[in-house]
Amino acid sequence: MAAGSSIEWTESTWNPVTGCTKISAGCKHCYAERMAKRLHAMGQPNYRNGFKVTCHPDVLGMPLRWKKSQMIFVNSMSDLFHNDVPAEFVDEIFFTMNAARLHTFQILTKRAGRMAQLASRFNWTSNIWMGVTVENADHVDRIDLLREVPAAVRFLSLEPLLGPLPNLNLKKIDWVIVGGESGPGARPMEKAWVTDLRDQCLKANVPFFFKQWGGVQKKKHGRLLGKRTWDQMPAATT
Repeated sequence: MAAGSSIEWTESTWNPVTGCTKISAGCKHCYAERMAKRLHAMGQPNYRNGFKVTCHPDVLGMPLRWKKSQMIFVNSMSDLFHNDVPAEFVDEIFFTMNAARLHTFQILTKRAGRMAQLASRFNWTSNIWMGVTVENADHVDRIDLLREVPAAVRFLSLEPLLGPLPNLNLKKIDWVIVGGESGPGARPMEKAWVTDLRDQCLKANVPFFFKQWGGVQKKKHGRLLGKRTWDQMPAATT
């Protein structure tokens, strides 16, 4: 339920919750769903329910046992603010993150409404980064809700980027990640969408991270933009 990660913008994953349900266009080809089905078929006990939302209390204390400081993506196989995750269990996850100050925790959600609703009950220590996914212009409202959360770092994951996002309001946003969809059925991403977002970030002095062009064979297309990689990160806050 925790492992080193190949995701370019993090170092490890920690999954005290697994499983999710589709909520918007970006979910259509969910990589976590494909992986969960595979792990279920292999008999992995924590995926006994397949991709149904499942809490794993036995995993809660795991980051406290990691002695090397690292960047940890929380719930890469779920959404922490899914309605089926009890608020009391989210409390327990925050207790661990508050105690494990050695690490930086990155939370990402599409359920910005519940995130904003519950935010006041948590202790947002400086090692907790909060982000929202915005895949197209239909969901820019998630960014406004993110601005209400008192996280030390607020970030956007514009992945899979399914359309242009002109004139984003980047006020109180500390980091932007952009990436194309990958895997079976991957939908195309246009270069103009990416370069426009890069330019918006440069103008607003917001760190820009380009994760990938994507595609069915994402390694073939790589992650160069303008003959270079863009791996900008926000300043460490721990």
